[in-house]
Amino acid sequence: LLVEFGGAKLAEIAYAILSHCWGAPEDEVQYTEMVSLTNMDALARNKIRRRSGYLKIRKSCELALKDHLDWLWVDTCCIDRRGSAELSEAINSMYVWYADSDRCYAFLHDTEASALPTDRDDKFTEFSGWPKWFSRGWTLQELVAPVNVHFLNQKWEYIGDKQGCTPSLSVITRISVDVLKEGLGRTSPSVAQIMSWAADRTTAREEDRAYSMLGLLGVHMPILYGEGKNAFLRLQLEVIRTANDQSIFAW
Repeated sequence: LLVEFGGAKLAEIAYAILSHCWGAPEDEVQYTEMVSLTNMDALARNKIRRRSGYLKIRKSCELALKDHLDWLWVDTCCIDRRGSAELSEAINSMYVWYADSDRCYAFLHDTEASALPTDRDDKFTEFSGWPKWFSRGWTLQELVAPVNVHFLNQKWEYIGDKQGCTPSLSVITRISVDVLKEGLGRTSPSVAQIMSWAADRTTAREEDRAYSMLGLLGVHMPILYGEGKNAFLRLQLEVIRTANDQSIFAW
């Protein structure tokens, strides 16, 4: 069941949040389907339950219950993408939602590893050898923002957490250990540093290269899908307008 929280009520809620790579759109369970799930006939409901996206939601719920958390936020089914206003609000708020979560589950769908390799491990490889999760644009903020990130392999087995794996995570992401341990608020990296973390990451839509960095750079702006490269230009202009950080010109 979907329940809406906002404002002061949201601040009182302890919740988990899922970080993952989207599969094909037809495999994910989106907002309208989740809303109507309890009202549809058994045949249609069972078709949805067989999707890999439904399994992600269910497994995340099971983990949240084990961690004594009654609520879970998943981007696929908790954002109503039919309205541009709600989509814009969600994208502009997403960094804070991840930062305020009590537990973030990072689901690495393409690894069977029983543990994350360390920088002293013979299995440690270059960026290209790591799970796809580490190359996506949106997962950058989903790694930086939350304090507690638990990594799970394709069998949904716990294989490590952010605080315990910071040396290897720092090598693979180029994010300093201090930022991974203490967050952006206490370390205050420059704009150029933050942009360099995202340089090799990819997004399904060109505009998302900019939109996925809003929270990391501490700016807000309207979401306009269809603007292409102009999204990144608007992002840079907004940073220049709101931040006294000339390192953006180095970028």
